[in-house]
Amino acid sequence: MSRKLFGTDGVRGRANTWPMTAEMALKLGAAAGRHFRRDGSSGHRVVIGKDTRLSGYMLENALTAGLTSTGMNVLLLGPVPTPAVGYLTRSMRADVGVMISASHNPHQDNGIKFFGPDGFKLSDAAEAEIEALVEGEIAPAQPQNIGRAKRIEDGRGRYQEFVKTSFPTGLRLDGLKVVIDCANGAAYRAAPEVLWELGAEVIPIGVAPNGTNINDRCGSTHTETAAEAVVAHGAHVGISLDGDADRVMILDETGRVADGDQIMALLAARWAEEGRLQGGALVATVMSNLGLERFLEGRGLRLERTSVGDRYVVERMREGGFNLGGEQSGHIVMTDYATTGDGLIAGLQFLAEMVRTGRPASELTRSFDTVPQLLKNVRFSAEARPLEVAAVQAVIRASEERIAGRGRILIRKSGTEPLIRVMAECEDEGLLIQVVDEIVGAVEAAV
Repeated sequence: MSRKLFGTDGVRGRANTWPMTAEMALKLGAAAGRHFRRDGSSGHRVVIGKDTRLSGYMLENALTAGLTSTGMNVLLLGPVPTPAVGYLTRSMRADVGVMISASHNPHQDNGIKFFGPDGFKLSDAAEAEIEALVEGEIAPAQPQNIGRAKRIEDGRGRYQEFVKTSFPTGLRLDGLKVVIDCANGAAYRAAPEVLWELGAEVIPIGVAPNGTNINDRCGSTHTETAAEAVVAHGAHVGISLDGDADRVMILDETGRVADGDQIMALLAARWAEEGRLQGGALVATVMSNLGLERFLEGRGLRLERTSVGDRYVVERMREGGFNLGGEQSGHIVMTDYATTGDGLIAGLQFLAEMVRTGRPASELTRSFDTVPQLLKNVRFSAEARPLEVAAVQAVIRASEERIAGRGRILIRKSGTEPLIRVMAECEDEGLLIQVVDEIVGAVEAAV
């Protein structure tokens, strides 16, 4: 069936506007409860986490009402990173996990992501089944079978202890001055505490959430704030998370930013040397730079590309038995440790490499030279179909012919926002700018 609610990362939209309304959250909760409680038995449970958005209170309560109405017992974690929900769903033997977050989006947006009992995000098929239940009549539980809700006070602490187990035994962060930007989001307490407990001198920023400042001029999509702090404090490195802490950007001692491609290159090379890189491959999306692909090929490794979205990266990793993957945007998935992207664990892996090698961040964040890449976004209304317009298609074909053999063009709809993303790579920067601007101009004219 065609899906109306679910995108590439759960259900997402502007708070108090369809589909991010209390009414829809209640229906989603009831549908998810019915989907995971098909046998009608008691004892089923769900864990719910959230980031720091004001609308999280509303959606948390509505989801709880929907889930308990179908007999699910709800365990409320409060503000925790998205990967904590994946971990605690498995750890607490829950039937389903829910994260309320719109990740790197502004506070006006919110989203609902579901995790299965194995801690991995739900498949497209499972999401389609839940959506079908939303559209129909959902049978409530009998009065004596209505679920209970309980707040779990130590969920964050359990996650923090788990995260520390990913850091190599015997290593400490003593002597390292680390800026950690938590984007005023879900990791505002967990991330600084973990770094401090491992011995780092911690300079926390983005740790004063007020419900409306999540991702506001901070975090992985606004790294200039962390860069300024790194330089001002003379820090050795900066770690910049997004609102739900499932993605990360690393900043070297000069404030220069390294994206997910550079982090994955470093880890892939290290793991291959140690014989830990399963399948001799890294899984990344079509957005990853050609320079990464060439870097891996030079070491006898492969780059397996997927559609955009960390869920598709994880699906390919599970299919092929790979243990390292991610996205240029900073989702780093290490299935040896976690079921989804975990910005804090990825940051710790980078810090471990700094400690192990004694090399500065500026060296470790430049594993390969990037092929010039340009990405521009065009916002469009829900009714518009700009990529179906003949004039737009003609410009795209002409641009592909011009760049053939020297680079590539990728045009797609965002799965989380009403945007057309136009990306190209080419060694000739002048040609790169021309083709992207021409395509963007055609799309803008169409919308």
